[in-house]
Amino acid sequence: MNTKTKLSSDPARSLLPDVVKLAWPTMLEQLLFTAVQYIDTFMVSSLGTLATAAVGCTTTVNWLIGSAVSALGVGFLAYISQALGAGDVPRAKKAAAQSVLVMLIVGALTTALTLSLSGVIPKWMQADEAIRETASTYFFILYLPMFFRTAQIIFGTVLRAAGDTRTPMRVSILVNLVNVAGNFLLIYPTRTASLFGGSITIPGAGLGVIGAAAASAAAFVVGGILITAAFLRHPEVSPRGESLRPQKEVLSACMRIALPNMAQRFCTSLGYVVFASCINSLGQIATAAHTIANTVESAFYVPGYGMQTAAATLTGNAIGANDRKRIPALSKVILALEIGMMIVSGGLLFAFAPSLVRIFSKDEEVIRLGSTVLRMVALSEPFYGVSIVTEGMLQGAGKTGVPFIFNVLCMWGVRIGGTFICTRLLDMGLVSAWACMIANNMALLVCFRVYFRRCGILPDKRTERNKV
Repeated sequence: MNTKTKLSSDPARSLLPDVVKLAWPTMLEQLLFTAVQYIDTFMVSSLGTLATAAVGCTTTVNWLIGSAVSALGVGFLAYISQALGAGDVPRAKKAAAQSVLVMLIVGALTTALTLSLSGVIPKWMQADEAIRETASTYFFILYLPMFFRTAQIIFGTVLRAAGDTRTPMRVSILVNLVNVAGNFLLIYPTRTASLFGGSITIPGAGLGVIGAAAASAAAFVVGGILITAAFLRHPEVSPRGESLRPQKEVLSACMRIALPNMAQRFCTSLGYVVFASCINSLGQIATAAHTIANTVESAFYVPGYGMQTAAATLTGNAIGANDRKRIPALSKVILALEIGMMIVSGGLLFAFAPSLVRIFSKDEEVIRLGSTVLRMVALSEPFYGVSIVTEGMLQGAGKTGVPFIFNVLCMWGVRIGGTFICTRLLDMGLVSAWACMIANNMALLVCFRVYFRRCGILPDKRTERNKV
């Protein structure tokens, strides 16, 4: 199947099938990933608040590492989508081969870094001393298969750049099944269950939090192997036959896009770490409520990240085809879909927040606090979705430098600065920290939309009028 996205010359409505074709597999993939996060959190939370806090205290460090690796993929996404938009398959293959080289280097570096620091990260995160040893072991096991995890992230992004969002979705389904099955067998001890009037023995290792880490690690291995096999078979971006020697022209073009995005994600994710450490210092109840609320909320911005992938790929195709007139129509249709879906998801989150938190905790204080912050963020979901999609279009166009500045200033000036003042100086608690997070998202929305209109992606209206 030819996976290169076809861009018709019709207005916004004709772009709808292309958008949906690219977006729905990514949205389903994100939804399934979130469902597994729900299951993971539910299974671990059944072990008690201490277990939930032990897993949750390093969550933002996981985001930092994962987002930094994902940022490298953005450079290849922009380069390859533009190459395929121009019909230049050999150039896309060369970039795909360079992604293998980058994967090997980054996989080695991140493995060495995460394993060597696993013993001190919970301490840096100001986790309660009672959970530090468990949290350290959990983190170490989680990052043993970092090569496979890096392959899944980078090669999956390359496939999406070629318009193939279904293969990463299928791989994600299998990865999630492995993770859930592993959790079921490794977290709990051997037990007896009733079934149709009889009883059956369910085997289990009884490893608790460590079992959850082992299940996730096994899932990463499966995901890395499967996505690599699909990548090698792809007709347009398979690196077979291409040299893995560094090619300055390709790498420099990809890195010009990737490095600002990587720096952005690193700085903002580091901000998440500082943000979480401020919350961890508020105690186990705040940490548990924050961890559960983050897990619950992640299901409700799935439409945003699904649309972001479509926005980036289609924008890159349009620019590669030298057809910027298509971008306003693309923006119109994607934002209309995005806002509609995020209004629905935000409304559902607001209505069912207490019930959703209650799935993961029986502690009434955790439920009350988690429900409050979820209802706050539910009101901002449509606005957050617009900023996600706009950033995706900027990534597809290779515009990552200025968004890096916006993200860093908003994260450290609004979210971190505000949270530090509220929690450390004014002693205002978790609710004030989430209010600062929402303010950060709103500031990004304004910055992205203004820059999008002025950065040169859109066609020059005066030039178009002169042509007429």
